[in-house]
Amino acid sequence: MADSGIEIEISADLVRELLREQHPDLAGLAVREVAGGWGNQMWRLGDELAVRMPRTAGAPELLRKECRWLPVLAPRLPLPVPVPVRIGEPSARFPKPWTIMTWVPGEPLDQGSISRGDHAADALAGFLKALHAQAPEDAPISQDRGDHPKKCTDGFDRFFHAVVPDGLADGVRAVWDDAVAAPEWDGPPVWVHGDLHPANVVVSDGTLSGVIDFDAMFAGDPAWDLAAAWVILPAGTAARFFDAYARADEATIRRARGLAALKSLFLMLMGRNGDQGLPGGKPAWGPAGRAALDRVLKGDLLTR
Repeated sequence: MADSGIEIEISADLVRELLREQHPDLAGLAVREVAGGWGNQMWRLGDELAVRMPRTAGAPELLRKECRWLPVLAPRLPLPVPVPVRIGEPSARFPKPWTIMTWVPGEPLDQGSISRGDHAADALAGFLKALHAQAPEDAPISQDRGDHPKKCTDGFDRFFHAVVPDGLADGVRAVWDDAVAAPEWDGPPVWVHGDLHPANVVVSDGTLSGVIDFDAMFAGDPAWDLAAAWVILPAGTAARFFDAYARADEATIRRARGLAALKSLFLMLMGRNGDQGLPGGKPAWGPAGRAALDRVLKGDLLTR
């Protein structure tokens, strides 16, 4: 679910030096570090741009994927997404490519909340309806996401045994087993964000206002994104979301709910790692993951 490569130390001074060398017309803008990130470190550049610096081994390849496909996808999406506007080339100062992207205003959901649940459900459904168009033959295929849940049992079992709360194990296992038993996606591969969770969407005025971090995007089963009905949206809004999305059959919803359980457990594990001070841990993700798992378990299996 994440890159485990070695991080590269990146400072504001390094970002400024790279800008002066390669994009001097932007070098006078203020540079401010953005907390968070995993494979990439983000720096605000003025008010409307951001510098995205890969810091792990696999990040440059994912960055190139974003640069190739986000300009194609962004014009048809109804919510703001980051769009690359400049490319930074590898150099003696920094041996990896890097990008300057448009900044998506708002607060990451793992640091905020959604109070206008119906509005957010409609916004997410509209976004995914627009995104989930048939992908071209040369669209990327994911190496660690996109498979049917039955091919993800090792990952699920690892997260399950690590963090599943006492008293919830049977319910979580039942949701997962139902997803594993669901029929496979039989439609054409569609564009999928692939990593929708609270740190990868932004909120403003109590509702969803943007989607970020597309480095996992691939062509495949839309259920991987539809899991966001439970992972991102507040309780009681999944039915409205699926009604507005209007394209998910029963099998797809079953797979999506199981994948939501998988993603919830992953968030809880990253939260626990953060609480323990382990590398890559995210303390804020633990409560977000537990809340999402509760939503998964409380929601009846939706059918069309």
